[in-house]
Amino acid sequence: MVSYLAKPAPPNQDKRWKLVDATIRRQGAQPRGLIETLHTVQEAFGFLDEQALRYVAMSLRVPLSRAFGVATFYHFFTLKPAGEHTCVICMGTACYIKGAPQLLDAVRKDLGIAPGETTPDKKVSLLTARCLGSCGLAPAVVYDQEVAGKVSTNAVREHLKKWTVA
Repeated sequence: MVSYLAKPAPPNQDKRWKLVDATIRRQGAQPRGLIETLHTVQEAFGFLDEQALRYVAMSLRVPLSRAFGVATFYHFFTLKPAGEHTCVICMGTACYIKGAPQLLDAVRKDLGIAPGETTPDKKVSLLTARCLGSCGLAPAVVYDQEVAGKVSTNAVREHLKKWTVA
């Protein structure tokens, strides 16, 4: 008989799980450590798959639905492997009013993908965010974790060309 409080075994022998386990231990294997533990998984593996969500949920004794809810609510988390580069377009009120929909349309047209998708060559992933907290820079775009402000349609197209031209 296995105790409910028994720590589950990592999904596989990948050494990156030791980083995740260290975060879980640091948080005392308590539900309050959910976001930090998911961040560790995201940093170690690049995305959160079902296997990782199940492991974290079991380790922290939270329902899988809660782990999934947190992973899908925050824009930082992704459930699929990201492309080599990421482009996050802020869709917050200030950015929306100052042209974010036009930026998104241009990227969709140029790359042929929708938000949450990656180009077939795995070069670029397109994401949107509810708000980046950079309202004074509207419209804002995050290129590979670097925030760019007052971005024009031409500027976003030029930046993406650097990533897509072989």
